[in-house]
Amino acid sequence: MEWLQAAVDYGIIGLLIVLSAVAVAVGIERYRYLKECDAGAFKNKKDLELALTRKMHFIATIGSNAPYIGLLGTVLGIMQTFYVMGRDGMMDTGKIMTGLALALKATAVGLLVAIPAITMYNLLMRKAREIMLEWESRHGG
Repeated sequence: MEWLQAAVDYGIIGLLIVLSAVAVAVGIERYRYLKECDAGAFKNKKDLELALTRKMHFIATIGSNAPYIGLLGTVLGIMQTFYVMGRDGMMDTGKIMTGLALALKATAVGLLVAIPAITMYNLLMRKAREIMLEWESRHGG
């Protein structure tokens, strides 16, 4: 069960860091695209909508699943702490609290990934909706 701590530290938190980088990269790419998008170049609304919302699902998926991935890390960390407590018998409460605090860091990292990702997704979708509304007002529907 000693591997659980490494799985949380390097597996779960590492995965969350990678997902955060993906969300930021996609967000920057989408922001640049939306900023320079020429809605008038599109002849129909569906093509415009597809172009504006392309890759947005990555950000939404990362934002909605990061807390669960963090929670998985917390559960694994708590399992590790309980295992050590059971194996060693009597333990110092300081060691128990340290183990639990370290386990909770995975949830904190999950939230630190999710909150900006969901915020970025909402802002980008708002901008995409504005562009579509402008297109509709110019093209009558």
